[in-house]
Amino acid sequence: MRLSYPLSLVAIFLLWLAGLTAAAQFSKIAVPFDLVQAIYPQAGTSIGWLLTLISALGAALGMVAGTLAGQIGSLRILVAALVLGAGCSLWQATLPALPVMMLSRVIEGLSHLGIVVAAPTLIAQISPERIRGAALSLWSTFFGVSFALTVWLGLPLVQVSGLGALFLLHAGVMAALAVGLLLLLKDVSAQDGGRPSVSLRSILRQHGQSYRSPHISAASLGWVFYTLTFVSLLTLLPPLFPDETRAAIVGAMPLASIAVSLICVPLLLTRIAAVRVVSIGFGLSVLVLGLLPLGVPVGVVAITLFAVLGLVQGATFAAVPQLNGSLETRALANGALAQMGNIGNLLGTPILLALLVQGGPTLAFACIAVLYVLGAGVHEYLNLLRTRRGEIQGP
Repeated sequence: MRLSYPLSLVAIFLLWLAGLTAAAQFSKIAVPFDLVQAIYPQAGTSIGWLLTLISALGAALGMVAGTLAGQIGSLRILVAALVLGAGCSLWQATLPALPVMMLSRVIEGLSHLGIVVAAPTLIAQISPERIRGAALSLWSTFFGVSFALTVWLGLPLVQVSGLGALFLLHAGVMAALAVGLLLLLKDVSAQDGGRPSVSLRSILRQHGQSYRSPHISAASLGWVFYTLTFVSLLTLLPPLFPDETRAAIVGAMPLASIAVSLICVPLLLTRIAAVRVVSIGFGLSVLVLGLLPLGVPVGVVAITLFAVLGLVQGATFAAVPQLNGSLETRALANGALAQMGNIGNLLGTPILLALLVQGGPTLAFACIAVLYVLGAGVHEYLNLLRTRRGEIQGP
């Protein structure tokens, strides 16, 4: 059964909202970070792990989630992930002791992983062909939109009602989406009804096969260089901005990325292959970082950088269905994307913080530029492999 066009638009919107709740699993800690530190003053520098621990399981199990989604169905994975996420946020609303809160964040990583693997796979499945690129460009904005909403709506809620209120709101939205998506998509998502066959040997074999494939691995191997910088820049850059403009710049950074993803990427995808758009985004990002030694204010550079990174953000998710024709390979590609994204999120903030402490902003920005060069290089290399095999992908 296929959804009618209006219902498919509703489903795409609800799946995007599910993505917002997945990103909020980061932003609910990152945005009110000073308040989190005040609640757990004994944590010291280890408080940073409260933000990044959610990525630990995703870094290890991303491909497993992709395999399971292909075997038992993306909708089942998504609904289970939303229910688990709601439960974790309810637990966190009690503001438990730090070790317990850390444990809840590790468990919450399973929820995050399930959503970011299953939701884009479902979007690609239910989207009419003519709007698939635009739908996946919309999906790609979920991190930026979620951070912006947490700044605009979440912070005022925390200031009035406390951090627990933000966690309760998050739990309620996730639970409502689990019910809504199950009712809307229960007859659409293909399920084989069988038991998943996952063993250590099959997991290792699947990793090898997927990452050797220049189709399945392409989006993820470029994505890791993006995620090494995105959350870490949003978390650690604000202290470098002038006090009087800090809030405006922090709010404008994700908005610039969102605008480019929604407006420019769908237009470019009508003429240029998605992986090439990603490479263009990485190249422009290096050029933008080159403005810093010329004396351009760091706030201007930051907003412009996030704008051109919107090309990477939007086109990466569009590359998955462009390079992978079946539901199974798309699920695997999204699993690899989640795995590499979680590795980037897990390591990015500690690495950037260490660079800032040891060498200051100059060293940090130079290393970020190197990461973007590597991201573009990986995509060009994988495109060369596909071309040699006679598997050139168009827009």
